Amino acid sequence: MGNRTVGALSHRSIDMALELYRDKNHACIMFTDLIEEDGQAVQANQFLIVDDDTGAIIDPGGNLAFNELFMGMSKHFPPSKLSYIIASHADPDIIASLDRWMSTTQASLVISRVWERFAPHFTKVGKTENRVIGVPDGGGHLPLGRHELVLLPAHFMHSEGNFHFYDPVSRILFTGDLGVSMTSGAEARIPVTDLGPHIPRMEGFHRRYMVSNKILRLWVRMARQLDIAMLVPQHGAPIMGKKAINDFLDWIENLMCGIDLFDDRAYQIPTTHIDPVTRQLRPALRAVNA
Repeated sequence: MGNRTVGALSHRSIDMALELYRDKNHACIMFTDLIEEDGQAVQANQFLIVDDDTGAIIDPGGNLAFNELFMGMSKHFPPSKLSYIIASHADPDIIASLDRWMSTTQASLVISRVWERFAPHFTKVGKTENRVIGVPDGGGHLPLGRHELVLLPAHFMHSEGNFHFYDPVSRILFTGDLGVSMTSGAEARIPVTDLGPHIPRMEGFHRRYMVSNKILRLWVRMARQLDIAMLVPQHGAPIMGKKAINDFLDWIENLMCGIDLFDDRAYQIPTTHIDPVTRQLRPALRAVNA
């Protein structure tokens, strides 16, 4: 089989896996619909990268996804041989299942040094001892089989200690919470090649979760130096093709977000009350003049 990136995506509905790339020695596999879509939990993607006999899971997710991901990835790579559990940051939808991965594999956790001593709170005592690779703020190159995975700084997008992962073989950039779109698991399997109609699904999330336009501009300057065939977020659909990716970079480079949008109106003593029964807000009672 020749090299294949998403242009000819292989849909594997039986095991819920989607091949983003495959050649005879290297594969990138995406799982999009491991969580029941009942509206209670946000859709999330998980990733398996295999190079020869070395495997890594990127952003394995929480306990809601663990069983399905463990069984699904087992059809492509034995969990007992996993080398790394790689986390872009430390949110629950990224690594809340860490205790189970530490129990069922011999893999090391790769995570920002910012979260190195926080991540053990997801596990039982001692599970992470001598099994955490803390990544410095500047990132680095992580050996993966015969190749390397590039750990790129992506701090404050949105997490204080945050990394994206570039695979030079497939030319896929795994971007965590950057490029996220609010979709179903089925919709997340369909790559975006025309960015314009897709922006409404991304805009609200990025305006709230990304910290500032300054951070986005700094990241874009770095990302433009990479040869990217596909940009794959942790929620929603991949962005594929040079034009769509360039359009995305142009869009976020000019996006006002996070603290750019806040002023003193956002920091006022509240007057509304939360009803614990209806889980709704109700206005404060006002005195009625006699």
